[in-house]
Amino acid sequence: MAQIFHRSFNTISKASVFGAVFILAAVGWAMTVVYRSSYVTASETAYVQPVPFSHQHHVAQLGIDCRYCHTSVETSSFAGIPPTKTCMNCHEQIWVGSEMLAQVRESYRSGVSIPWQRVHNLPGFVFFNHSVHINKGVGCVSCHGRVDEMPLTWQTQSLLMDWCLDCHRAPEQHIRPKSQVFSMTWTVDMEKDAEGKPYTQETLGKELVEKYHVQKLESCSTCHR
Repeated sequence: MAQIFHRSFNTISKASVFGAVFILAAVGWAMTVVYRSSYVTASETAYVQPVPFSHQHHVAQLGIDCRYCHTSVETSSFAGIPPTKTCMNCHEQIWVGSEMLAQVRESYRSGVSIPWQRVHNLPGFVFFNHSVHINKGVGCVSCHGRVDEMPLTWQTQSLLMDWCLDCHRAPEQHIRPKSQVFSMTWTVDMEKDAEGKPYTQETLGKELVEKYHVQKLESCSTCHR
């Protein structure tokens, strides 16, 4: 019986089998890269809000504390979006005729909330408590970045689970004194030990983890309830 396939098909078939393995590996790698990219996580995306709001102006230039607008952040699971009345505490007296703030004034008159776009939006199956993190010494900057340098607000971190676990597994690398949680400019070398020497994050973090009774919580039920 005549040979149907040429001998070269043996080489081609072997190459295709091994090639498929590398192709699948490359596809898997590409999917991982895309999943972690800002295209999927929405990090580094500046949202255009219905009313232009600059944290850079309000925080860095005017010196307004985070808690003035985000009133529930120390006592609640959520930071809270300030009601229009908070804006009008100042803007009833300054920029009162600004066209840019027309929607703010209308919201205040009508009682209809301004439809702000949410920047940090965790999935519904993830539980996150702002007050717990703040009262354990996690600074706003650790998650939200330098908002005092943001004319428009964007998400600086991926918010992926492994990013959260990095902190949960080694909290000493991220903890700061509670008095500095809301500071945008604090650095660890501002703190001095008993001998007057600047701390490192590792030495200060270990002290604060013990002082604040910080636990390394890695159980699934901690965040997924």
